[in-house]
Amino acid sequence: MRQHRLAAAVALVGLVLAGCDSQTSVELKTPAQKASYGIGLNMGKSLAQEGMDDLDSKAVAQGIEDAIGKKEQKLKDEELMEAFKALQERAEQRSAKLAEESAAAGKKFLEENKKRDGVTTTASGLQYEVVKKADGPQPKASDVVTVHYEGKLTDGKVFDSSVERGSPIDLPVSGVIPGWVEALQLMHVGEKIKLYIPSELAYGAQSPSPAIPANSVLVFDLELLGIKDPSAAPAPEAEPQDAPAK
Repeated sequence: MRQHRLAAAVALVGLVLAGCDSQTSVELKTPAQKASYGIGLNMGKSLAQEGMDDLDSKAVAQGIEDAIGKKEQKLKDEELMEAFKALQERAEQRSAKLAEESAAAGKKFLEENKKRDGVTTTASGLQYEVVKKADGPQPKASDVVTVHYEGKLTDGKVFDSSVERGSPIDLPVSGVIPGWVEALQLMHVGEKIKLYIPSELAYGAQSPSPAIPANSVLVFDLELLGIKDPSAAPAPEAEPQDAPAK
């Protein structure tokens, strides 16, 4: 997946930078011009996340200009393939290093967090603390529940929030990440808890989006609003991109 993102980002940034360099004044008046700038901005951010922040925009523009003008390539295809391979290997090495660092940081966080008063650690390694107790029914794995949640990294950065959207979501208890499957069945309707989910009970080494690095410990504020009546409930609504789906 990371290889595809890198290849797509490299290809698209070339289209965006066609015919201009960092010293050229670009007009941003028409919808097409504004959209072009937006594409370039998004691709630049994507490339930076992949560790590609040292690309030469002038060289990219030169390549586009040569292609459009049907000029002779300044580099042979073999040279280009070798260069792309080197960048891909560098991106993979960077990704592996970041994943290793994230795993170590997550382990340290959980070791310290479990010492705090009020934090319970289950046999699986899931940690939680009850923010608001309630005596409502508890869901089963086969149930569909209605929840409000906010997901954060351990540094406090929010990556997804139904609370911010102002709309709770319905989801199947068995259709979410393992940490949620376990936590939801421990909760009573009306309760609010704070979850600390080890990466192996979340997404592990597979990053679901750039907002959630590989091997991340995830922190959720979770409120169980209700259990859907299976005889009356509609099909569960589609979940947001970063919601805790399997």
